Amino acid sequence: MKSEFGIRPDVPPSGTGCVECLASGGWWLHLRRCAECGHIGCCDTSPSQHATAHFKETGHPVIRSFEPGESWFYSYETDDAVAGEHLAPPQHHPLEQTVPGPEGSVPGDWRQHLHT
Repeated sequence: MKSEFGIRPDVPPSGTGCVECLASGGWWLHLRRCAECGHIGCCDTSPSQHATAHFKETGHPVIRSFEPGESWFYSYETDDAVAGEHLAPPQHHPLEQTVPGPEGSVPGDWRQHLHT
């Protein structure tokens, strides 16, 4: 069931890493979870910014951090933090997953490729 804010607490995440980066051999700095459909995309600091691209493509307005120890929600529509609900597990990527990730795809000069 979809809430009025674009949050579906019953939908699990699409995986443990950015869907598009994994498909293309890319990499990410941090991960974001679409609170409506569970799509996992990379953050705006990451080279490809797939979480924001997902919002622009689908109109799904709310994301949640998919990082261990973080539980914040953000709305693209209001450009601000929003209150959210507990989402279906898992709440974050696996603890053993590297940051940046995925392991083996991150270039040695990765810091030079980040958006600031």
